[in-house]
Amino acid sequence: MNIHIVQHNIESLNPENNLEWIKAELDTDASREALLTVFPACTLCGYPLFGAVAYKDLQKRAQAALQELVAISEHRAFLIGMPLQVQDKGLCNSIVFVQNNAIRAVISKKYLGPDEQKYFVRGDGVQVIQYQEQKIAIGFYEDLKELSKSHIEQPDIIICCGCNIFDYNKPFRTRYRMRKIVENMTAGLVYVNRTGGEGSFLFAGGSMALNAAGGLLAQLPYFEDSSRTIDTQLLEEIDDEKPEAVELAHKALITGISEYFRKNRLSKAVLGLSGGIDSALVCALAVEALGPDNVHGILMPSQYSTDHSVKDAEDLAHNLGISYDIIPIKEVFDQLKATMKPVFGDRAEDVTEENMQARIRGTILMSYANKFGAIVLNTTNKSEAAMGYGTLYGDSCGAISVIGDLYKTEVYEVSEYINRDRELIPRHTIDKAPSAELRPGQKDSDSLPDYSVLDSILNLLIEEQMCREEIIDEGYEPELVDQVLRKVRINEWKRLQFAPVLKVSPMTFGLDRRVPIS
Repeated sequence: MNIHIVQHNIESLNPENNLEWIKAELDTDASREALLTVFPACTLCGYPLFGAVAYKDLQKRAQAALQELVAISEHRAFLIGMPLQVQDKGLCNSIVFVQNNAIRAVISKKYLGPDEQKYFVRGDGVQVIQYQEQKIAIGFYEDLKELSKSHIEQPDIIICCGCNIFDYNKPFRTRYRMRKIVENMTAGLVYVNRTGGEGSFLFAGGSMALNAAGGLLAQLPYFEDSSRTIDTQLLEEIDDEKPEAVELAHKALITGISEYFRKNRLSKAVLGLSGGIDSALVCALAVEALGPDNVHGILMPSQYSTDHSVKDAEDLAHNLGISYDIIPIKEVFDQLKATMKPVFGDRAEDVTEENMQARIRGTILMSYANKFGAIVLNTTNKSEAAMGYGTLYGDSCGAISVIGDLYKTEVYEVSEYINRDRELIPRHTIDKAPSAELRPGQKDSDSLPDYSVLDSILNLLIEEQMCREEIIDEGYEPELVDQVLRKVRINEWKRLQFAPVLKVSPMTFGLDRRVPIS
């Protein structure tokens, strides 16, 4: 059976714009010649919709788009995803099977995520329909567990419509899951996933088709719009190429930046360049996503900044071809200290003065952004966010957190990947000891454990969701574990005021990992 699969970027809350690219795809020769065209889940309105899906206006606009598609479906068959009022149920997250100017079936999602449960009612799950002398099981990715239950009749083909939020392990888990389903059901399988991004959420594509023997018939690219027609009866397999997680994370972050800017009608980005690895990586990713003409760096040295930090930042700007300004903060810092002197009295300088410098830098960045119509890119990494190692309203400012889901060790991995062909991020930036440079001779290691150790503990706590005793059983010192767990626990209030984080890990702060503030 020839099935045309389409992975495409979807614009949330805009069924009219989505309708246009859907119609264009249906009008291609490949789609016309196929027996069935399959689009991802949530094709017409996007995902996640959160509370917007409850508004009748959006539902009516989606229904109007669906009716237009039904009207042009003579001698055609396709699957389209949308929110739909289902008779005797209510509003369901649905896949609509359209054939010959009629709606032939509506498949409604059964296993809803926590946010979906607030707005959608539970549907019937996977449905088996007879089409072209084939029994086709159609369902959402989350509902495929139904196929293992005895009341589901044996299909010839399984079609999975996905709208799967990316993390760097998801493509491998998805592939494994699809293969297990094929093994259990002895049926060919087509999996279609969307591309693009929606705020913090990214979608990788990576649609695929497997024959009944579990062989890979087709693999669409990651993070690219693409379509392909597959004969599910073929036995000839293709090579199963698996990209590394660092490559996927790199593509995901570039997609996240470009989508955030494009869909919010933004073009210009500004960020502080400290000469450190975090700002260097964010700058390199932004240039790849937006182009060098749309990225501006601001160097803000203080009396504690080293000469090599300024040079490293300038070398980065030259390597990437971006414009930059140098705005020293010593004069403003001295004036602020003098202003606060009557209040502070003779109290010794401490973290207060360190935070002043960070907040001065944040004010400079936000002022530039306001004056020139840019947005500030936040450069905090996941290790720092976990430990509260950063200044609220200082280095925490920004409209989007680009690397807030990468641990510091992963920041180095992605930086090395970016430098795989030529040196864009200066070697000295990668090799030197990280420092906030807010006091003489300061190093991150003064306040934090070595990042290789810290990140291992954080991964066990956050991604693996281990408790204190389990982490200690992995071989870590109880005192160190207690220190890390305490800092993660007491800094939740900071993270809740953070910029939207581009999700690339399985457990992202604010999106997946939600804990009480106190």
